[in-house]
Amino acid sequence: MVDALGVAVVGFGWMGRVHTQAYARVPHHFPQLTVRPELVTVAEEVPGRAAEAAERYGFATATRDWRDIAADPRVRAVSITAPNFLHREIGVAMAEAGKHIWIEKPVGLSVDDARAVAHAVAEAGVQGAVGFNYRNAPAVEAARELIASGDIGTVTHVRVRLFSDYAAHPDGALTWRYERERGGSGVLGDLASHGADLARHLLGDITSLTADTAIFVPERARPTGATAGHTLATGGELGPVENEDYVNCLLRFASGARGVLEACRVSVGEQNNYGFEVHGTRGAVFWDFRRMNELGVSRGTTYQDQPVSTVYVGPGAGEYGAFQPGAANSMGYDDLKVVEAYRFLRSVAEGTPHGATLKDAVHSAAVLDAMTRSAQSGAWAKVTA
Repeated sequence: MVDALGVAVVGFGWMGRVHTQAYARVPHHFPQLTVRPELVTVAEEVPGRAAEAAERYGFATATRDWRDIAADPRVRAVSITAPNFLHREIGVAMAEAGKHIWIEKPVGLSVDDARAVAHAVAEAGVQGAVGFNYRNAPAVEAARELIASGDIGTVTHVRVRLFSDYAAHPDGALTWRYERERGGSGVLGDLASHGADLARHLLGDITSLTADTAIFVPERARPTGATAGHTLATGGELGPVENEDYVNCLLRFASGARGVLEACRVSVGEQNNYGFEVHGTRGAVFWDFRRMNELGVSRGTTYQDQPVSTVYVGPGAGEYGAFQPGAANSMGYDDLKVVEAYRFLRSVAEGTPHGATLKDAVHSAAVLDAMTRSAQSGAWAKVTA
């Protein structure tokens, strides 16, 4: 028996489209699901964008006011892909209205925002999923199992990197992403939030850190119209970039392991250079998002001059088998969001969390909060989730 589940999307920029497409693909890749998403309504305040989304993707209705979705009895689950400053208000309202929520990271502008949404979800007894998509890569799941098994010995240190050029162009428009009031942090929320989640997902809780941040493009032109993604703007009034372009951070884990997390949004020559290297007392494991379905693995008893092998993940790793029949067939970014949608919908169907939850969002936000405090004080900061 398969039940229809009315879903809605709030915010229809690029990520809203990604969520919508994931809902459409879920039944094809995961036919065992006992719920099937039905696109009920989409909310977007930019004039005409919601109606266009409804026509293109098949939503039954469209609105410019997300509050209409909170009051809509047809909707049981909501994707929240609106700008960061709206996450807390929308997330809390949807949970209080009895809607399950799939919300993008970072959940709000601060750890307090993330806690507020997590509390609302818990109080309402609904499910809450968070968009930490990189942990859904089958190779990352294989790496986590390898680390947990002790195959590389006791983990000693990790390096997590997230370098991109999406904000490198000096003519990039001064959108809400660069404002403290609406965007909150800069590269901390955009990229380091993923890094914090990956590090914790692989190695356990982060207890303390010290961080340094910098703004390398201090001014940008204000856009003259509606924007989506990372558009360019020339000729507009210049305004200040208020949040960081770059962060580097030293981490200490509860296990005793050490780490380095580095993220930048203005790295010319880097396109989605995301990955990690985890070292242990007997080996190491390496992952690069641009070669998403591969792992570099070193293990054995040689220690010095021990070789590294390339492992192509296959159907035994994570949800790989739902997409490809054999190892070394490629998966892509959008597939990770389909996995995320599946785990969210499975959580709704079974009443048990699967995948990244609001608890994970709170932990990531606590790391970002500690980074901010450390960068301001120049001292080590404790991570308190």
